[in-house]
Amino acid sequence: MNERIRVPEVRLVGPSGEQVGIVRTEDARKLAYDADLDLVEVAPKAKPPVAKIMDYGKYKYEQAQKAREARRNQQQTVVKEQKLRPKIDDHDYETKKGNVVRFLEKGSKVKVTIMFRGREQSRPELGYRLLERLADDVAEVGVVESRPKQDGRNMTMVLGPVRKGKK
Repeated sequence: MNERIRVPEVRLVGPSGEQVGIVRTEDARKLAYDADLDLVEVAPKAKPPVAKIMDYGKYKYEQAQKAREARRNQQQTVVKEQKLRPKIDDHDYETKKGNVVRFLEKGSKVKVTIMFRGREQSRPELGYRLLERLADDVAEVGVVESRPKQDGRNMTMVLGPVRKGKK
Protein backbone atom coordinates (compact mmCIF):
# COMPACT_ATOMS: atom_id res chain seq x y z
CA MET A 1 0.00 0.00 0.00
CA ASN A 2 1.16 3.56 -0.85
CA GLU A 3 4.95 3.93 -0.13
CA ARG A 4 5.43 0.19 0.44
CA ILE A 5 4.92 -0.57 -3.28
CA ARG A 6 8.48 -1.00 -4.58
CA VAL A 7 7.94 -1.92 -8.27
CA PRO A 8 8.68 0.69 -10.97
CA GLU A 9 5.30 0.41 -12.72
CA VAL A 10 1.84 -1.03 -12.03
CA ARG A 11 -1.33 -1.83 -13.93
CA LEU A 12 -3.66 0.77 -12.42
CA VAL A 13 -7.36 0.34 -11.69
CA GLY A 14 -9.25 3.55 -10.90
CA PRO A 15 -11.47 4.21 -7.86
CA SER A 16 -14.67 3.23 -9.70
CA GLY A 17 -13.16 0.04 -11.15
CA GLU A 18 -12.14 1.39 -14.59
CA GLN A 19 -8.86 0.24 -16.16
CA VAL A 20 -6.35 3.12 -16.39
CA GLY A 21 -3.50 1.06 -17.86
CA ILE A 22 0.19 0.58 -17.06
CA VAL A 23 1.52 3.62 -15.21
CA ARG A 24 4.65 4.49 -13.25
CA THR A 25 4.18 3.82 -9.56
CA GLU A 26 4.95 7.45 -8.57
CA ASP A 27 2.25 8.73 -10.96
CA ALA A 28 -0.27 6.20 -9.62
CA ARG A 29 0.56 7.24 -6.04
CA LYS A 30 0.08 10.92 -6.98
CA LEU A 31 -3.30 10.17 -8.57
CA ALA A 32 -4.36 8.36 -5.38
CA TYR A 33 -3.26 11.26 -3.15
CA ASP A 34 -5.08 13.76 -5.38
CA ALA A 35 -8.28 11.71 -4.97
CA ASP A 36 -7.61 11.54 -1.18
CA LEU A 37 -7.45 7.71 -1.41
CA ASP A 38 -4.81 5.00 -1.05
CA LEU A 39 -2.89 3.05 -3.69
CA VAL A 40 -3.33 -0.64 -2.78
CA GLU A 41 -1.55 -3.53 -4.52
CA VAL A 42 -4.29 -6.12 -5.14
CA ALA A 43 -2.42 -8.67 -7.32
CA PRO A 44 1.31 -8.57 -6.51
CA LYS A 45 2.12 -11.74 -8.52
CA ALA A 46 0.86 -10.33 -11.86
CA LYS A 47 3.24 -8.89 -14.44
CA PRO A 48 3.14 -5.93 -13.92
CA PRO A 49 1.49 -5.98 -10.45
CA VAL A 50 -2.09 -4.70 -10.27
CA ALA A 51 -2.77 -1.73 -7.99
CA LYS A 52 -6.10 -0.08 -7.27
CA ILE A 53 -6.97 3.36 -6.01
CA MET A 54 -9.31 2.85 -3.04
CA ASP A 55 -10.03 3.75 0.58
CA TYR A 56 -7.89 1.20 2.45
CA GLY A 57 -9.80 1.51 5.73
CA LYS A 58 -13.08 0.76 3.95
CA TYR A 59 -11.43 -2.17 2.10
CA LYS A 60 -10.15 -3.67 5.38
CA TYR A 61 -13.60 -3.26 6.95
CA GLU A 62 -15.31 -5.03 4.02
CA GLN A 63 -12.78 -7.91 4.20
CA ALA A 64 -13.50 -8.29 7.93
CA GLN A 65 -17.25 -8.31 7.20
CA LYS A 66 -16.81 -11.06 4.58
CA ALA A 67 -14.71 -13.14 6.99
CA ARG A 68 -17.29 -12.70 9.77
CA GLU A 69 -20.10 -13.73 7.40
CA ALA A 70 -18.14 -16.84 6.32
CA ARG A 71 -17.64 -17.79 9.98
CA ARG A 72 -21.34 -17.31 10.70
CA ASN A 73 -22.28 -19.64 7.85
CA GLN A 74 -20.00 -22.42 9.12
CA GLN A 75 -21.81 -25.20 10.90
CA GLN A 76 -20.63 -26.12 14.38
CA THR A 77 -20.38 -29.88 14.75
CA VAL A 78 -21.22 -31.19 18.19
CA VAL A 79 -20.27 -34.70 19.24
CA LYS A 80 -22.69 -36.26 21.71
CA GLU A 81 -21.86 -39.48 23.51
CA GLN A 82 -24.10 -42.42 24.36
CA LYS A 83 -22.77 -45.19 26.60
CA LEU A 84 -24.04 -48.78 26.57
CA ARG A 85 -23.15 -52.09 28.21
CA PRO A 86 -22.87 -55.37 26.25
CA LYS A 87 -25.67 -57.09 28.21
CA ILE A 88 -28.19 -54.26 27.88
CA ASP A 89 -31.90 -54.96 28.40
CA ASP A 90 -34.20 -54.46 25.37
CA HIS A 91 -36.13 -51.58 26.94
CA ASP A 92 -32.89 -49.79 27.95
CA TYR A 93 -31.54 -50.35 24.43
CA GLU A 94 -34.68 -48.76 22.92
CA THR A 95 -34.29 -45.74 25.23
CA LYS A 96 -30.61 -45.27 24.30
CA LYS A 97 -31.45 -45.76 20.60
CA GLY A 98 -34.10 -43.03 20.94
CA ASN A 99 -31.46 -40.68 22.37
CA VAL A 100 -29.10 -41.44 19.47
CA VAL A 101 -31.88 -40.81 16.92
CA ARG A 102 -32.76 -37.50 18.62
CA PHE A 103 -29.12 -36.36 18.57
CA LEU A 104 -28.73 -37.29 14.90
CA GLU A 105 -31.95 -35.51 13.90
CA LYS A 106 -30.65 -32.33 15.55
CA GLY A 107 -27.53 -32.59 13.37
CA SER A 108 -25.03 -33.73 16.01
CA LYS A 109 -22.55 -36.54 15.62
CA VAL A 110 -22.90 -39.35 18.14
CA LYS A 111 -20.05 -41.33 19.66
CA VAL A 112 -21.49 -44.65 20.87
CA THR A 113 -19.35 -46.28 23.57
CA ILE A 114 -19.78 -49.81 24.88
CA MET A 115 -18.14 -50.29 28.28
CA PHE A 116 -16.86 -53.78 29.09
CA ARG A 117 -16.35 -54.96 32.66
CA GLY A 118 -14.54 -58.00 33.96
CA ARG A 119 -15.03 -61.10 31.83
CA GLU A 120 -17.07 -59.20 29.24
CA GLN A 121 -13.73 -58.07 27.78
CA SER A 122 -13.10 -61.58 26.52
CA ARG A 123 -16.27 -61.33 24.34
CA PRO A 124 -15.76 -58.27 22.10
CA GLU A 125 -18.08 -59.81 19.47
CA LEU A 126 -21.02 -58.95 21.77
CA GLY A 127 -20.04 -55.27 21.45
CA TYR A 128 -19.60 -55.51 17.69
CA ARG A 129 -23.02 -57.11 17.31
CA LEU A 130 -24.67 -54.48 19.49
CA LEU A 131 -23.05 -51.60 17.58
CA GLU A 132 -23.95 -53.14 14.21
CA ARG A 133 -27.55 -53.58 15.40
CA LEU A 134 -27.67 -49.92 16.51
CA ALA A 135 -26.18 -48.75 13.18
CA ASP A 136 -28.84 -50.75 11.29
CA ASP A 137 -31.64 -49.42 13.51
CA VAL A 138 -30.70 -45.75 12.97
CA ALA A 139 -29.69 -46.10 9.30
CA GLU A 140 -32.43 -43.72 8.06
CA VAL A 141 -31.15 -40.81 10.22
CA GLY A 142 -27.45 -41.63 10.66
CA VAL A 143 -24.48 -43.10 8.85
CA VAL A 144 -21.44 -44.82 10.36
CA GLU A 145 -18.48 -42.43 10.16
CA SER A 146 -15.99 -44.66 11.95
CA ARG A 147 -16.33 -48.41 12.32
CA PRO A 148 -16.41 -50.03 15.80
CA LYS A 149 -12.94 -49.99 17.41
CA GLN A 150 -11.80 -51.70 20.61
CA ASP A 151 -9.96 -49.26 22.88
CA GLY A 152 -8.95 -50.92 26.13
CA ARG A 153 -12.12 -51.58 28.15
CA ASN A 154 -14.29 -49.64 25.68
CA MET A 155 -15.46 -50.09 22.12
CA THR A 156 -16.44 -46.95 20.21
CA MET A 157 -18.19 -46.10 16.97
CA VAL A 158 -19.07 -42.66 15.56
CA LEU A 159 -22.37 -42.00 13.79
CA GLY A 160 -23.00 -38.86 11.75
CA PRO A 161 -26.31 -37.38 10.64
CA VAL A 162 -27.52 -38.15 7.11
CA ARG A 163 -27.13 -35.01 5.00
CA LYS A 164 -30.47 -33.75 3.68
CA GLY A 165 -29.09 -32.85 0.23
CA LYS A 166 -27.73 -36.32 -0.59
CA LYS A 167 -30.85 -38.42 -1.13
